[in-house]
Amino acid sequence: MNAETVFSFVLLLVSIAPVIILGIVQYKSKKPVGFWSGEEPPRKERITDMEAYNRKHGMMWILYGIGFILCFVCGFPFGGEIAAVLCILEGIGGIFGIVAYHNKLNRMYCKKEGDV
Repeated sequence: MNAETVFSFVLLLVSIAPVIILGIVQYKSKKPVGFWSGEEPPRKERITDMEAYNRKHGMMWILYGIGFILCFVCGFPFGGEIAAVLCILEGIGGIFGIVAYHNKLNRMYCKKEGDV
């Protein structure tokens, strides 16, 4: 293991730590959580099961962060380029995945505006 690999892994951990921390905070939140920056989270009255809604959003972010770490670790034996490509794929594919999952959670747990 050379210095470049250690530096890359430390940089990855520092970069992805806020995502995992966000997931932990959302997982434990007692108030409805938001997804987009600047987006108002749904009102508490609109969510049918706020605890499940928050936990699933939090777990989504935690798994997204862990995915980056796993991509790096799994790609490491094949070289830094492979690890980088896997992390890029995780980043791009993961964003599409978490957006789709967020929308699914909103359909599952949020009442329509007229139902409140």
